[in-house]
Amino acid sequence: MRILVLLAFIAVVPYLAHAEAPAREVTELDAARVAAAFAKGAPLLENDLYKIHASRRDAAGVAEVHERDTDIIYVLEGTASFVTGGRVVDGQEIAPDEIRGPRIEGGTTRELSPGELVVVPNGTPHWFEAVPGPFVYYVVKVTAQ
Repeated sequence: MRILVLLAFIAVVPYLAHAEAPAREVTELDAARVAAAFAKGAPLLENDLYKIHASRRDAAGVAEVHERDTDIIYVLEGTASFVTGGRVVDGQEIAPDEIRGPRIEGGTTRELSPGELVVVPNGTPHWFEAVPGPFVYYVVKVTAQ
């Protein structure tokens, strides 16, 4: 787990020079808190530069586009069909810089499994099209300023 935090930090470093950084304190989350977050899927840490989520899916999701957030996804458990690119069908802005829709047309499908890492640049449509069982993963969202 510690290597994942290191990966998250490495991803955030280029943005530190362009935005006000959060407090320069080391953050440690104990194993019980992390396990509880993965049990239901929940944010672990969020600030203006990045978000770290303990994510869990038991079924397909909706198509998403984050205009400012790059998603760095590291798979811990399970498999999923993940579609990127293409066009979000019937997309609606649900919050500033966040678009959701029922599916993607014309994207590329990847089969994700434990140990894989996927980087989805901001502005790129993405969708967990099929999730046959529990799918557990970290998401580090790096926010463009």
